[in-house]
Amino acid sequence: MNCGLWRSTLPSPRVSRVVEATTVSSASSIPRRFYAIQAAAPPVHQVFNRRTKWLQKERAAANVESSRVADYLKDEVAIRLCDRLLDIKRTYPSVLDLGANSCNIARALTRPNPDPDSGAPVTEPLASRIGHLLAVDSSHTLLYRDADEPFNSEINMTRQVLSDEETLPFEANSFDLVLSSLSMHWVNDLPGVLAQINNILKPDCAFVGAMFGGDTLFELRTSLQLAEQERRGGISPHVSPLADVRDVGGLLQRAGFKMLTVDVDDIIVDYPDTFALMQDLQAMGENNAVLGREMGGIQRDVLLANDAIYRELHGNADGSIPATFRMIYMIGWKESKDQRQPLPRGSGEINLKDVFEKK
Repeated sequence: MNCGLWRSTLPSPRVSRVVEATTVSSASSIPRRFYAIQAAAPPVHQVFNRRTKWLQKERAAANVESSRVADYLKDEVAIRLCDRLLDIKRTYPSVLDLGANSCNIARALTRPNPDPDSGAPVTEPLASRIGHLLAVDSSHTLLYRDADEPFNSEINMTRQVLSDEETLPFEANSFDLVLSSLSMHWVNDLPGVLAQINNILKPDCAFVGAMFGGDTLFELRTSLQLAEQERRGGISPHVSPLADVRDVGGLLQRAGFKMLTVDVDDIIVDYPDTFALMQDLQAMGENNAVLGREMGGIQRDVLLANDAIYRELHGNADGSIPATFRMIYMIGWKESKDQRQPLPRGSGEINLKDVFEKK
């Protein structure tokens, strides 16, 4: 069983080529004219097999009971993502949930009393501030898995299947908010997708996203590498490369977002053994889809060695094993002429050095 959860290289800027055209007149004069044509876009570096990922999600969602049990992580991240909307005092007539999976964000938006620390006896669900939610995903089975659940009646929502989540078929300035939870780590052209998100947002509107980050499943990554090195004399990719938190801010800035916020949160889940961890990853649809991966399941002797090494290096005292999921949360705003701007550099009246020296 392969398991895995991107790092995409930044595309080089497009350049124009100057082409010289000549014509020969009957008078033997050679007038020249110069004009520029757009050069072809650089190829996107392909890291993941998108069709394989679609198949994995379809197969995972087909087992409804197992898929729902394994949704604990996606549900938790969706809740933490939506909690960030509590600090933004706005209503959202039109919202896009990009890579909706089983509509975990929609479920989180309908939670009763989402802000118990507000001082109010009861706070309204965040869904009350949303006019319409469009949930899109490439997997029809996963997207419609919970279409008959009660939360569907508590939010005005439409589902739409996209054949390719890396090409957004929406007009510019269409949405008041774009959300994305645990889907963008499977995108090959992350800079391109972020630029498209910026394009479909209305001015001074936000993109709020969450994705797996660099140290996710580092315990599994290291133990598998050691097990394969011991039993087979070499290693193959079983855990996907992931974006580092230091890269995400640069990608958002490159896509044209302003007033960026990027933060990291580690979620540690305990499992009885590595086999339970891999089984849950498969039920989540998060198994390996890296191009060039070794086809077929991991050999039995490697799996047994991996379990022993994992326990020795990372095991808990009670016999369970921890698995770390590093979450990167990002918020970026589309630029607007009416948007609040930071003060010019050097215009501050208080020296931070004096503030810290007083403490």
